[in-house]
Amino acid sequence: MGNKRVSKLQAVLQAQGLDAMLITSGVNRRYLSGFTGSSGYVLVTGDESYLLTDFRYMTQAADQSQGLKVVQHEPKFIDSVRELLPKGGKVRVGFEQDDVTFSAYTSYAAALQPAELVPVSKVVENLRMFKDEDELAVMRRAADLADRTFSHILNVIKPGMTERDVDLEMEFYMRSHGATSSSFDTIVASGERSAMPHGVASSRVIQGNELVTFDFGALLDGYCSDLTRTIALGTPAPKLKEIYDVVLEAQLHALAHIKPGMTGREADALARDVITRYGYGEYFGHSTGHGLGMEVHEWPRLSKVGDEILEPGMVVTVEPGIYLAGLGGVRIEDDIVITDSGISLLTHSSKEYLSL
Repeated sequence: MGNKRVSKLQAVLQAQGLDAMLITSGVNRRYLSGFTGSSGYVLVTGDESYLLTDFRYMTQAADQSQGLKVVQHEPKFIDSVRELLPKGGKVRVGFEQDDVTFSAYTSYAAALQPAELVPVSKVVENLRMFKDEDELAVMRRAADLADRTFSHILNVIKPGMTERDVDLEMEFYMRSHGATSSSFDTIVASGERSAMPHGVASSRVIQGNELVTFDFGALLDGYCSDLTRTIALGTPAPKLKEIYDVVLEAQLHALAHIKPGMTGREADALARDVITRYGYGEYFGHSTGHGLGMEVHEWPRLSKVGDEILEPGMVVTVEPGIYLAGLGGVRIEDDIVITDSGISLLTHSSKEYLSL
């Protein structure tokens, strides 16, 4: 059975003059092989591909591996890698420089002599930027679960609960409806804590007449969703309603104008320029969005320094925000896929200003 992802990687190796590529990242291992175990390595050469794992996972690896030869590696896996490398001449072996520590590199280099280890960055991550239809189908399910979780928590949250109470309820709902876990530590930030962009749920008691920001997602069948909504409990200060309206305008403007061919920097400016025009530019200190897939933060980036070109098949978030220290903050986020003509929304939760 063939493996299109491995074939794409083999084409990259040829273009970069590499004879083999050693994959140590667990996420990239799963992407290339389909293997979900916690221990293993992928070795790809010009005409072969191998999934190396230990005795514990041999049955699982054989069941899950998609077109790779499964090998039970030696006590030191790098010894098995050496035996599988192409023979003769100067062999150039790429390794994931963003995943391998310096100490691991030195041990690999010694074990693989006379092969040359070549540092490579984002070679698999660049492939992962483009989602195929199977991946998009899973991501739609993960996004749908996030939407349903938001609908559920609106019927549960009330003053007197702690942020952690709300977080636990959301986590239980996602897991009981098919998620492996949440995509990341859920953010439930209420009152003045909503001005903290990454204010993960705390012991703070949620009160009336304040905003609550939820930033969460479901990890479902290996893929993440990432949704942010901000709601009101009672009647918060008028300034908070004002910044909500600004953030919503910025987010809707970006969604209406993002299209293939623009850079991440240009997409970021779509939202940032609206917020700046209203005088809140200094209170929007993070990027407008990021790639999404098997990890919650992938490439490309929708930021001031985002040089990547947006292309069909990429999935990104769009999440502008305004944060006023000591008062509160607002962020609104959706997951989108870049299409041939624009975008398609993956998340669909209402963004109307909601007061419970």
